[in-house]
Amino acid sequence: MSPELSRLSVNQETVRQLSLPELAESCAKAGVGQVGLWRAPVQEYGIERAGKLMKDAGLTVTSLCRGGFLTATDPAERARALEDNRAAVDEAAGVGTDTLVLVSGGLPPGDKDLYGARERIADALAELAPYAGERGVRLAIEPLHPMFASDRCVVSTLSQALDLAERFPAEQVGVVVDAYHIWWDDQVPAQIARAGAGGRIHSFQLADWITPLPAGVLVGRGQLGDGSVDFRFLRRHVEATGFDGPIEVEIFNEDLWARDGAEVVAEVAARYLEHAC
Repeated sequence: MSPELSRLSVNQETVRQLSLPELAESCAKAGVGQVGLWRAPVQEYGIERAGKLMKDAGLTVTSLCRGGFLTATDPAERARALEDNRAAVDEAAGVGTDTLVLVSGGLPPGDKDLYGARERIADALAELAPYAGERGVRLAIEPLHPMFASDRCVVSTLSQALDLAERFPAEQVGVVVDAYHIWWDDQVPAQIARAGAGGRIHSFQLADWITPLPAGVLVGRGQLGDGSVDFRFLRRHVEATGFDGPIEVEIFNEDLWARDGAEVVAEVAARYLEHAC
């Protein structure tokens, strides 16, 4: 592996067309030594089996996606969410990563109280954080772009994510710095510094912002270099805090999914070197 690629992690969803063995093989061929995994394909393959596959291939698992969806008001729904998140923590530990990414959840049907929803996330974290800590897993709150606030994530900025995370020990709860979701925010440099000072940058992710957005905005992330995000600017601020962890490329894009997956992995590595190093 070249020194320039030593920090790169390819998130599984970037090449969801690949099976886990194909992902491992493609990363090895491209000189990529790290991967981020997703729960559904890992569950299908087998938790321990997936962890062994990656380890035997020489790959480090940098994160597992995703836990979260913690905003329910119904007690039964809340209990199910907590149970699922405890399972996600166990899966993260089982597959060999110390980082579980949390997408916090949107507003319940008929609910317009963003502040109340965020407090319910804090209440859930109070139960989940010690559980995760006991298993050596960090919960990483990922703020999503405000366009997802209603249905997917009421946590839209790094500031909001840190307001939640800082209620708990840094080794239990931190944040994801995801370029796609936060690149537009003029408070980002200060909030990255805040996160770094507290040891709360648990994941750093890259994807580009391309326009026009597709009808299904969830799959509108672009390949590095195809959009508006200044990755070197964000990387400088993240690394100024002392962060030297993995840099994970996570792209949801139907055009990429329709291509040969091994080719996409190699292209991700090349674009990372060109636009983020």
